[in-house]
Amino acid sequence: MSDLRVTPLNALHRELGAKMVPFAGYDMPVQYKLGVMKEHLHCRAEAGLFDVSHMGQVILRHPDGVEAAALALESLVPVDVAGLASGRQRYGFFTNDAGGIMDDLMLANRGDHLFVVVNAACKEADIAHMRAHLSGCEVEEISDRALLALQGPKAEAVLEALVPGVADMRFMDVAIMASEYGELWISRSGYTGEDGYEISVPASEAEEFARALLSHEAVEPIGLGARDSLRLEAGLCLYGHDIDEETSPVEARLTWAIQKLRRKGGAREGGFPGADRILAELSDGAARHRVGLRPEGRAPMREGTELYAEAEGGTPIGRVTSGAFGPTIEAPMSMGYVPKDVSAEGTQLFGDVRGKRQPVTVAALPFTPANFKR
Repeated sequence: MSDLRVTPLNALHRELGAKMVPFAGYDMPVQYKLGVMKEHLHCRAEAGLFDVSHMGQVILRHPDGVEAAALALESLVPVDVAGLASGRQRYGFFTNDAGGIMDDLMLANRGDHLFVVVNAACKEADIAHMRAHLSGCEVEEISDRALLALQGPKAEAVLEALVPGVADMRFMDVAIMASEYGELWISRSGYTGEDGYEISVPASEAEEFARALLSHEAVEPIGLGARDSLRLEAGLCLYGHDIDEETSPVEARLTWAIQKLRRKGGAREGGFPGADRILAELSDGAARHRVGLRPEGRAPMREGTELYAEAEGGTPIGRVTSGAFGPTIEAPMSMGYVPKDVSAEGTQLFGDVRGKRQPVTVAALPFTPANFKR
């Protein structure tokens, strides 16, 4: 425990009866008194509050303005950053020279600078990477703010009561708003498949802000356990599991995040690490694909389960990268990688579960429809 970092909400988690676990170097809540299943279903039905303060918050500035910062960042990501309008955010990823994914991230244009949110386990490496390669840019790590996510169909009404104006935001809008809890940096986004917001709040005000949200009858605190099952039902990747430095964006079926002008023939084609591999796979296809998987029965196929084409014999053709029981769909669900020729929806495969091969069917993603406010 002594070497774990804590978020500004650590004392509140303990007061709320959270079960705490080490995660990405932090002491984090995995579940509260409701338990993972009820927390998951509550977020789908009402609103859930997540502490994501372990994530990295970074501001990028360039003396020549936000467009110069955006063009600099494009040297590290296969994303149209310069075309991102002020007040808008998009998903992206850092790639390496081999075309693998170093981390996935959210990036926003906030008028005169860029705001980037990176994963907790990667944030030191990501910040060092940006400082090493974004010549001319100031890379400022924000260390005095907490980050909360309010997710679910009632998130809009709850937050609007505290911060008037957020109801007018669209999915992937960002805004800076004054409040009695200090200046709030708000995006209409999240990682559950539900409508909701991510809110950066001064660390000194974070607990009072969280208490104000939790005082609403629709809001319950949600831990890492339900966060994982929610994102898996939504078909969303978890870095270090479903995507990593060996996995290309094309294999991971994240090509929707690579805009046309960064592809072959585009106005700003390539120019990012691993472009040769990624552009070739965009044109010719990848040898393997990330797919949804629906095991038979009630038992999930967990991460590391080897996949086979046949019920007996042969060698593994793929592997499960995430697996859990889906409370919303009332069934087990997994994601994994399989060769392209067995990646079509409806294909039957077999997973080795404790030495026995169990049937599993390739399924469409997401497992449950997204409810974003477009």
